[in-house]
Order: sequence, then C-alpha cells, then structure tokens
Amino acid sequence: MSLKSKSRAQRLRAKLNQIYHYCFVQVIRVISVVVILGTLAECRIPSISKLNNFDYPAINCRKHSAVLTDFGGVGDGKTLNTKAFNSAITNLSQYANDGGAQLIVPPGKWLTGSFNLTSHFTLFLQKDAVILASQYESDWPQLPALPSYGRGREKPGGRFSSLIFGTNLIDVIITGNNGTIDGQGSTWWDKFQKKQLKITRPYMIEIMYSDQIQISNLTLVNSPSWFVHPVYSSNIIINGLTILAPVDVPNTDGIDPDSSTNVLIEDNYIVSGDDCIAIKSGWDEYGIKVGKPSQNIIVRRLTCISPKSALVALGSEMSGGIQDVRIEDVTAINTESAVRIKSAVGRGAFVKDIFVKGMDLNTLKYVFWMTGSYGDHPDNGFDPNALPKISGINYRDVTAKNVTIAGKVEGISNDPFTGICVSNVTIEMSAHKKKLPWNCTDISGVTSNVVPKPCELLKEKEIECPFPRDKLPIENVQFKTCNFQSSVF
Repeated sequence: MSLKSKSRAQRLRAKLNQIYHYCFVQVIRVISVVVILGTLAECRIPSISKLNNFDYPAINCRKHSAVLTDFGGVGDGKTLNTKAFNSAITNLSQYANDGGAQLIVPPGKWLTGSFNLTSHFTLFLQKDAVILASQYESDWPQLPALPSYGRGREKPGGRFSSLIFGTNLIDVIITGNNGTIDGQGSTWWDKFQKKQLKITRPYMIEIMYSDQIQISNLTLVNSPSWFVHPVYSSNIIINGLTILAPVDVPNTDGIDPDSSTNVLIEDNYIVSGDDCIAIKSGWDEYGIKVGKPSQNIIVRRLTCISPKSALVALGSEMSGGIQDVRIEDVTAINTESAVRIKSAVGRGAFVKDIFVKGMDLNTLKYVFWMTGSYGDHPDNGFDPNALPKISGINYRDVTAKNVTIAGKVEGISNDPFTGICVSNVTIEMSAHKKKLPWNCTDISGVTSNVVPKPCELLKEKEIECPFPRDKLPIENVQFKTCNFQSSVF
C-alpha cells in the first residue's frame, strides 16, 4: 500500500472511531428514556460516501467537484433551488483556471428557475436526478432579442431567458447518466395558445457566443419552446439525447443550431410538435446584417417522430446562410417531411452544399419538400429584392413507405433552386397518395434510379449524388473518460 493510501485509510479509521464514540455516548445519555418508553434507541452512522463514484465521457475532465446539496439544494420537487444552482456555479467558477469544476445533481427532483453556466464547467445529472423548471414567469429573467432576429421569435420585443443559459463561455458540458430536465411546459403552452404572453417563450438550453460545447446523455422533456439552441457558437457536440414533447404543441423544436459552426449532432431520439432538428441563421434583414452562417454541421443516427413537421429543416430563418450540412443514416416515423428546405423572398443569403445519405422513412406526407414561399417575416422592413440562393442540394440512398406526396419542390419564379441531385430512391406511395406524386416549379437538377418517376424538371441521368468523404474538424474530437470521486463526509 502506498503512503498516500495508508494515510487515507488512517484518516478514515479515525473518523469511524469518532462516530462510534459519539453514538456510544448518545446511547448512554438516552438509555433511561429507552427503558421508560420500552423502545429501541438507534444511532445512525452517516454513510461514508454520499454518492457512488462514477465515470463518464466528456470533451474535458474537471479537477474540482461539488454536489448541489453542498449549497443548500433540496430535491423534494417543491423547494425552489435557483439560489442553490447560482451559488454553486458562482463558487465553482473560481476554478476555471485551475482545472475546472463539475457540479453533480444527485437523485431527486430539483425545482429551479433560470440559471447561468460558467466556463470550464460540467453540469452532471445523475440517474434519477430531475431538474424541474419553475412555472412562474418571475423565475425567468427577460433578455433582449437576438441581434440576428431583431425581435422575439413569437412576439415583438424581448424574450425569456432559457432554463439553462450561458453566454461568452469556453468549454461547457451538460451531461449525465440519463438524468432528466423537465421544462414543465404545459403552463407556457396554455398561455401561448391563449395569447396571454407578452414576450417569447423560453427555451430549455441556450448557449450563446461560446466555444467547445457538449450536451449529451440526458432526457429532455416538455420544454416551453425550443429544447436546445446553440447560437453564435462553435465546436459543438450534441449526442445521446432523448427529447420528448407532445406532438400537438407548436415550436417545440428539438435541436436548433443557429449561426453556429462545427456542429456534430448524433445518436439522438426526438419526438416533437415541430422540427426535430432545425438549422437556422437569422431572420430577414436582421440575419443579413449579422451575416453569421451555420456551416460545417453533421447530423447522423437520428430518429424522429413529428407528425406536423420535419426530420431536419433548413430554415426558415436562414438569412446568414447555411452551408456544408451532412445528414446521414437518419430515420423518420409518422413525420410530415424528411429533410426540408424553407426559405422566402426577403431572406437573402444561401442554402448550399447540402448532402443527405441514407434515410429510412415510414409514414410521411412528403419525402422531398422545398419551398421559396415560407413567408413568415419579423416585420415589414425586409428587402423584397433579397432573394435566397438555393443550390447544391444532394439526396441519395432513400427508402420510404406509406407516403402521400413524393416531392413538392418549389423555387422562386425569378430565383430558381438549382443543382438538385436525387439518386437511388424508392418510395412506396400510400393508399391516400396524390394523383401526381411530384410537383415541381422553378427548379433544376438531375435524378437517377428514383421511384416513382420524378418531375421533368429533374432530368434523368446516370449518376450517384455526391456525399463528402473528408472529415470535418469536429469529428476528430476525442472524448476522455472523466470521473467523480465522492468525498468522505
């Protein structure tokens, strides 16, 4: 045994001796009461470790650790823990330049309002830990509108802060052993539908102007609006999430990378009332002015259920541009559309170099759906001459069953969508199929080995649509095995 191990063992034995001595003294003091009452007095020895040790994968490990209960957290589902979260994170922020810190959320139900993260920090939710979002508006601070949107997405003016928020951070990890974050969104949904909200609903997780982000191995349920929203950020990995929302609640998007670069989204399961994934980059003149594209994005091994929306949407807010998106090995079940492109006059910018390979689809309204008339504008200040450029859109290796419409592909009359390629696609139409499986206007491109036969604007050509073979930098990130070692007492 090493000297370090011997020292630790000696300290532990000394501590246990103190505990047994304490218990013995207490028993002697109350023995007369025990005799009188005819009951057995029990002296409980505290558990040597409050939490079990565990390992977990992360982009970076931390030197320092704390548990939410160290800062007064109460996991009864009723006590508000906003102060405990803020106190813990403020305290742990002092270790940012000394190996970073991790905050452990143990099993329990931890009610809280919005709180902010810090750099070089890990928020870890243990199995059976549930973060519950407060349903009171007063527990959610208000924020100004995003610069690339010019107003709240749902209402003019500002918006509520997300439940878990961070800005101008480096090296942030939100992960767990499949712990749960519950947005308790029903109150917000009801207010939204009754038009009782004055500003835009909060998201569940939003990270702004940040770099090196990991969000993984969690269950996220019932967000008031969008679930995960990295915006103006880079080097992001989002994996192993289960995201669940009622399919009839609008704007509960699963994962929305927005004006962000180098993003890897993989191995996620999403049930949503809106797009499972929506890639965005700003809204009309505001997005054009900020000019920050979403680019170098990978989506793979995604399963989506969304009867009213898309497996993956590009847009509709795309006024900073969207480029080099790679979507591979994805599944949609009972979903309105697969990979959908949404744009409009006034958006400007571009959607280009989009590559889709390997879609398994079952029960969809549309397999291919692109539109240049998604005319939702923030205000009347948009430029009618700001036309989006949609080009280099590639789909290959697709199987689909029980489909109503194979393709609805509609560009803009003086701004056609170009460079569309579709190859190796088999679509089985449903009993309720439309008379014409394809409807195409203002587009150009090629197809190969596609059933049913596409529209004439997509010319038949013996071709395999391209899919990049190079790796993006985000794919080279290596996860480390990190750990939590519980302290004694």
